[in-house]
Amino acid sequence: MSDPNPSMPPPPSDGANNEKSLAALVHASGIIFSFIVPLVVWLLKKDESPYLGRQSVEALNFQITMVIGWVVSSILTVILIGFLLYLVVFIVNIVFCIIAAVKTSNGEEYRYPLSIRLVK
Repeated sequence: MSDPNPSMPPPPSDGANNEKSLAALVHASGIIFSFIVPLVVWLLKKDESPYLGRQSVEALNFQITMVIGWVVSSILTVILIGFLLYLVVFIVNIVFCIIAAVKTSNGEEYRYPLSIRLVK
């Protein structure tokens, strides 16, 4: 069986439960702490663990996208559509963070579908 994406390194092995757990925690922390935890983990662990580095950058990019969504929502509250957009951004953040946490806890790579890739 051939590798569907040969440019990506393999996810952590079954023995690397600590990496998978920390990656899941990084994604889930975005619900409450926004981009702070992904940024700290990326800065501290990007050289130690390629998997954790990739997943923390993914979470960081998504949380930056969510912050942009919050700012746009705040501006649009002047014309009352922002209140609806607040709700949409809130729900999207929760749903995608939970999906990412579940996928990474199983050792899978996860890429957010609605994310501006600012950090490489």
